[in-house]
Amino acid sequence: MIKITLPDGSIKEFSEGTTPYDVAKSISEGLARNIISAKFNDTILETVSPLNEDGTLILYTWNDAEGKKAFWHSSSHIVAQAIEELYPGAKLTIGPAIDNGFYYDVDFGKKTLSEKDFSTIEKRAIEIARGKHAFKMRSVSKNEALTLYKEQGNEYKVELIENLDDGTITFCDHDTFTDLCRGGHIPNTGIVKAIKILSVAGAYWRGDENNTQLTRIYGISFPKQKELTEYLHLLEEAKKRDHRKLGKELELFTFSQKVGQGLPLWLPKGAALRERLEDFLKKAQKKAGYEMVITPHIGQKELYVTSGHYAKYGEDSFQPINTPKEDEEFLLKPMNCPHHCEIYNHKPYSYKELPKRFAEFGTVYRYEQSGELHGLTRVRGFTQDDAHIFCTPEQLDQEFKNVIDLSLYVLNSLGFDNFTAQVSVRDLTKPEKYIGEVENWEKAENAIINAAKEKGLDFIIESGEAAFYGPKLDFMIKDALGRSWQLGTIQVDYNLPERFELTYKGSDNELHRPIMIHRAPFGSMERFIALLLEHTGGNFPLWLIPEQAIILPVSEKHEIYAKKVLNSLENNEIRALVDNRNETIGKKIREAEMSKTPFMLIVGDNDIEGNTISVRRHGGEDLGAISIEKFTDLVNNEINSTLKSF
Repeated sequence: MIKITLPDGSIKEFSEGTTPYDVAKSISEGLARNIISAKFNDTILETVSPLNEDGTLILYTWNDAEGKKAFWHSSSHIVAQAIEELYPGAKLTIGPAIDNGFYYDVDFGKKTLSEKDFSTIEKRAIEIARGKHAFKMRSVSKNEALTLYKEQGNEYKVELIENLDDGTITFCDHDTFTDLCRGGHIPNTGIVKAIKILSVAGAYWRGDENNTQLTRIYGISFPKQKELTEYLHLLEEAKKRDHRKLGKELELFTFSQKVGQGLPLWLPKGAALRERLEDFLKKAQKKAGYEMVITPHIGQKELYVTSGHYAKYGEDSFQPINTPKEDEEFLLKPMNCPHHCEIYNHKPYSYKELPKRFAEFGTVYRYEQSGELHGLTRVRGFTQDDAHIFCTPEQLDQEFKNVIDLSLYVLNSLGFDNFTAQVSVRDLTKPEKYIGEVENWEKAENAIINAAKEKGLDFIIESGEAAFYGPKLDFMIKDALGRSWQLGTIQVDYNLPERFELTYKGSDNELHRPIMIHRAPFGSMERFIALLLEHTGGNFPLWLIPEQAIILPVSEKHEIYAKKVLNSLENNEIRALVDNRNETIGKKIREAEMSKTPFMLIVGDNDIEGNTISVRRHGGEDLGAISIEKFTDLVNNEINSTLKSF
């Protein structure tokens, strides 16, 4: 007999060789019908895999993230079989599940895949799925695996296998199809009821521009056709809200090939938007005791070697800048934290002077691959709303909770009220990914978990998602379309203070190491604004939008009064402008609607006589003719209702 521990803490005894499906059936017939994947002792396995030792078992359905992962990975096998049948000679490489669906990288040789081929692949994939073929895992020797793919002439699979140890290699079979695979599949193909090929893109083998460019086929699948229909509707909505499209229409930012890929240029309206976001956070930070600092855009290579960033990010950084001085190298800074450590180090501190809270809107640089660049969400130069708190161990708990409060204030003020907190900890099976002592990691992880509990956050714990120097608390936001994004992060770090030999004098007159908290409520200004654009559809909160009102004189003779209205609004700190172009009032209203200006103030003869403005809201609501004072109160009340003081 073996003992199986379930997620609720209960322990049940089963015969050796029992499968996750058997365990599910012992709980309920309904669960057994819906289980599609399982995890046993932190290893993903099939629902029919035999369990031969004591351990902890988690059962997954379609409603679980891991269940979807198994579903989509299995679907990639089905699509791969369809491709192999439809395009003889195509060489399959890898096909993982991703956040929304899956992809498969294929070398089609001289064949070019296009959108007109999608329906053919989908049709054959669904035919395969309807066969209800079981996914079966089997172990193979390294020699057997190499022989198979060498005979097929698939150099990509051969390369993958050559990097694997004999005894660890497994294949997955279904129907007539075999693929190199680690496992994690649904019971059979019949569970997949709907498959859609979404797009194709170029992708270099192993992400190396020097390697062959493959065709990456993106797809998604569902257990019900209705769910696919709903998803495709959301995709259409997402296209309308695409921040690249809205950013162009609202004249917020642009890109230039002459300046360089992944380096955004902020236009006047976008720059004003960023400035308001920065001022908003600076005001809250000042109340919370932060001090603003400024650091250079470059630093000596040795600075990032000391911090560990060069070892971890060196390959993703721009090439070192060599100066006329021999052996002197600088880097465009990949992170702000090493600079802030040196700011802390500029003088000695006593425990009475801590915590020190240094904040900066610091621009950093990463050399992202050109194929991975995407509008503002993936760029090569971005500005972080960075801050680093240096505190004593006794101060850590309260400081961390204070940062949680600040992060929640930022999210709530901008309409992100649907979120889950994620505590990102080490992957205990891969200690080589992290720096620092295990004891310090344990302290840091416990501090974050305790703070999240005390603040009453709805949180989950994710293994393997920690930064290389410390665990973190990430805020996972759901936007208006139900998509999840990571916004804002708080990290506890015992390692950089050690590496930079940071100290403070304690009450015992001895030197001690401070603890460092990294935090960035926005994350990066570029990515935050992109997600805010898509979440709001460009209808920003009234306090943030570049132009809160546009004044539309009916004709040329009303322009003097329009300017009088403008002056009055500006005196009351309401952002407005006059549209005095020689266009019809109807066209001006339509264009103001397209630019998502919250209020249109139409002024004509009656308004001049009554000293009023005719107010129309974005969306078409007519508020009638009101006084300028009443409009001012309306705007201020609306702002105050959404933007509370920190």
